[in-house]
Amino acid sequence: MRATRPTVLVLQHVACEGPGLLGKVLREHGYRLEFVRIHRGDRVPRTLGRHAGLVVMGGPMSVYDQDKLAHLRAELALIRATLASKRPILGICLGSQLLAAALGASVHPGRRKEIGWHELTLSAAARRDPLWQGLPDKFTGFHWHGDIFDLPEGATALARSELTRYQAFRFGQNAYGFLFHLEVDALAAGRMAKTFKAELLAATGTTPEQLAASTAQHAETLADIGELVFAQWAGLLSARDA
Repeated sequence: MRATRPTVLVLQHVACEGPGLLGKVLREHGYRLEFVRIHRGDRVPRTLGRHAGLVVMGGPMSVYDQDKLAHLRAELALIRATLASKRPILGICLGSQLLAAALGASVHPGRRKEIGWHELTLSAAARRDPLWQGLPDKFTGFHWHGDIFDLPEGATALARSELTRYQAFRFGQNAYGFLFHLEVDALAAGRMAKTFKAELLAATGTTPEQLAASTAQHAETLADIGELVFAQWAGLLSARDA
């Protein structure tokens, strides 16, 4: 009988913000993705069940919209349950904010929206981190957020940008939050620019066409870094499976 491939649960909030490069790497490492598509009305489960790990993607809503959006409360409960199980979690953009909130940190608007391609700097701790060690201290990442978070108590800061003090963190051995979009490729960045065109123009004065020019300059290098980081995260899943 053919063995069932292990699965990773992915919470997706909007059609244009899928797992992208992360999904590609996980599939290459033998994992099948199972989606909860919140934008289609899928319900968030209470626990991770049989899944090897949890990925929480980005979206235009805010963590502090919990009174209006019941799915955010359900996501926070699932994240807390997954943390208790010590299975790997990766939160991206909104997902990182939800992870920070689940750990008791404040999530709040930043000084201004950070959208487009901006430089990131890794911390000294990142040089010893299983996912980030050996990678360049500085690289240009893709951003699309207005909210930021404080560093959760007991967490390790891994990256910052000029505007945002905490761009990535690790909690324990298996929980990671990335505020920036390491998963995007040129196609995904273009979809976001088209979907959120008005926000892009209002926040940065940039058109989707102008953003595409920056994407062409930086996306390939970011993908090289993303491949390495996501492969290491897949290794956390494998360690749990062993």
